[in-house]
Amino acid sequence: MSVTIGIDIGGSHISSAAVNNDDLKIIPDTYFSGSVDSKASKEIIIQKWALVINQTIKALEKNGMIFSNENIGIAFSMPGPFQYQTGVAMFAGNDKYESLYNVSVSDELLKYLGTKEVSFRFLNDASCFGVGGALKQESKGDNKVVAITLGTGFGAAFLDNKLPVTQGSNVPDNGCLWDKQFKDSIADSYFSTRWFSSEYESITGEKLTDGVKEIASIKNYATAKIFDDFADNLSAFLTPYLFDFDTHLLVIGGNIAKSHRLFLPKLKENFKNNNIDLAISIIENTEETSIIGSSYLFNEVFWEKIKAELPAF
Repeated sequence: MSVTIGIDIGGSHISSAAVNNDDLKIIPDTYFSGSVDSKASKEIIIQKWALVINQTIKALEKNGMIFSNENIGIAFSMPGPFQYQTGVAMFAGNDKYESLYNVSVSDELLKYLGTKEVSFRFLNDASCFGVGGALKQESKGDNKVVAITLGTGFGAAFLDNKLPVTQGSNVPDNGCLWDKQFKDSIADSYFSTRWFSSEYESITGEKLTDGVKEIASIKNYATAKIFDDFADNLSAFLTPYLFDFDTHLLVIGGNIAKSHRLFLPKLKENFKNNNIDLAISIIENTEETSIIGSSYLFNEVFWEKIKAELPAF
């Protein structure tokens, strides 16, 4: 069995699992995760990442799926700013992993991994989620896919036949949406957890302790209005981008997607009213989808097509 280890790096966690390259499914008993203090020192962060990755390596060795001298492909779903071609982190001024600034993740991890026979590849986390989402839908023939993640931040990826598209007249600059203008701010200010918290406090005068999950559990006029407004904002913002890209499928993930029952019907209604005919796929397990997407970096045909166009940041 040919396997790749996929890694999902979040602002406060790391998840690691081995993926069967033949059927692109996570191999049982190889998934491990752990919390990470993104404000810790370089050594602590790298050691924590290695600790979780080593658990996956040991599980593979225990089950005879890899051998001690065998080269292992390790693929990262990594947030930016990051030099994806070289594996050098460029986190600065974004309140996470700043101790890794200008650090080669590959070189540092090798100091702590249980094997030195590894190859590393990296891709933006939103793109990995999009690739994973597109792979799950492959049999349905959806060629043009827009994938978004709704959580502490607003991630997006545009994919044509599973390939991330970052430049061109039919996609926004860098294939990103978080920094694009919307109303009196940028999209990230409207399609993230902090918008929900701010709206709830503005309407009720009360502060939240558990974010969107807490709002979703409260059934009253205020919370219903918040989710309706969210659906209206999201459809209004996405509509021109979906049109320009001739999108066949919209994939939605992130923690906010777990409350889709409260905004998806209105979102679909708004798209229909704007003559947008596309399928919408809700993915509640964003981490596993990103891990599968990252593992696809070791599909050599796919890698040859994207490696020269990996974004510097």
